[in-house]
Amino acid sequence: MIFVGGLPFSSSSSQPGGNDILLALLENPILLSASSSLKANLEREFSMSDESSPERSKWVYIFQQEYATVDPALVDFVGTDEATTCVGLVIRNPKNGMTSVAHLDSPKIVETGVSQMLSSLVDNSLETEFDVHLIGGFEDVSLQHANGGTVSERHVDSDGYSFPLCSKIVHTLWSREEKFNIRTICVLGHNTRRDSDGNTYPLFNGFVVETTTGIIVPAIFDRTSRCPDEIIRRIRVSASYEDANWNGKLLETYDCDTDCFIIAPCRWTIRQYHIALSLLKYSDSEILRICSTSPTAEAPDFVDNLKRQWNYLIEHPHWAETFPKKQPRVFSRSSDGRWRRC
Repeated sequence: MIFVGGLPFSSSSSQPGGNDILLALLENPILLSASSSLKANLEREFSMSDESSPERSKWVYIFQQEYATVDPALVDFVGTDEATTCVGLVIRNPKNGMTSVAHLDSPKIVETGVSQMLSSLVDNSLETEFDVHLIGGFEDVSLQHANGGTVSERHVDSDGYSFPLCSKIVHTLWSREEKFNIRTICVLGHNTRRDSDGNTYPLFNGFVVETTTGIIVPAIFDRTSRCPDEIIRRIRVSASYEDANWNGKLLETYDCDTDCFIIAPCRWTIRQYHIALSLLKYSDSEILRICSTSPTAEAPDFVDNLKRQWNYLIEHPHWAETFPKKQPRVFSRSSDGRWRRC
């Protein structure tokens, strides 16, 4: 059940589909204003190497296909970046500040992913009106037919990557019994810029939630801040499709009760080893074309991050070396805010 501005959301269609709901939300004056306010904020930069503050902020970083729920008593910020056609979903309980963030990359993972997020927001979910923010995705295809038709008139397969994902998210929220108050929907055209040649790019690729206030600001994280266990978590994203344990699920990362990262095991096969060997033979431009849903919009370190994953898989072709005895990799936060392997 969707609310906007505290009022139940209604569509012109008696039985609206995801496309109808999405297009109506994108045109809602309240949400248009919220999107403009978000874009007016300066992008905040996060780095573990920043020693300027005597009391380091505590944050939780989410990679693609992961989610985490955080307690404001333990964590100051939770966020993600590196999103092009992906969408960041925030579900926050305004009563206690508990905040869940997911980095969604496919419509196939949305329904189960939303259920995972809600299961970790401890409360009577049917009585609580959750605050929701959707940030990310961009116009990776035009929102108009060449003959002037709208997106909703076309088959979903011709809508690129961002539109079907956004459509699935809002339809899932609309279909559930819980109450979701949409606060921000900065996606698609609201998160798109164009260069002089008409090529489209995301306005920004990441954000953080300030847990005590629920305020959302654009954000970028450097390599030192995308921790802990960066390479293993990146590998889990690409390898999880071969692991039935994670089929259709968001990857679990963080335990909000203990403020620890618990990287659950993920199995990869020798096939991943051979894929890594094969892909390392390509040029950077070929890797972008093969491996990205938006080759022209990726960050400068996109290819380097892939190569570091592939080199790890070549050096460690057997997943059990990384997860001995099928046990998770656990990291606790030290007194200086850094993560330490337990």
